[in-house]
Amino acid sequence: MLFAVRFHDIPGQTHVRTSHFKAHIDWLDGHRDRILIAGSLREADCEAPVGGLWIVSAANKLEVEALLQSDPFWVHGLREKVEIHSWHRAFPDPVTI
Repeated sequence: MLFAVRFHDIPGQTHVRTSHFKAHIDWLDGHRDRILIAGSLREADCEAPVGGLWIVSAANKLEVEALLQSDPFWVHGLREKVEIHSWHRAFPDPVTI
C-alpha cells in the first residue's frame, strides 16, 4: 500500500534542519526500499523549507508512523505535525524524475 506523508516543520527551527540534514539524508538513503520519493516543501524556490513530502510503501499506517519516528528530523524535534494519507496512483506507469 502507498502513503503520502506530509510534514510541517516548526517555524523558526531552520538550525535543527541544518544541524541534522546529513543524518536525515543518510537515514532516507537507508530506507529507500520503503521511502520511494522524498523531498522538502518550500513556499517559494529560494526560501527555506517549511516541511517535507514522502511517498512510502508500507503495509499500514502504523508501519509508516513507526518508520518516521526514527527519522533524525523527527527525533530532534523539527516536525510540528505530520499528515499520513493513503495514496492511490492516477497513472500506472512509474514516474521518472
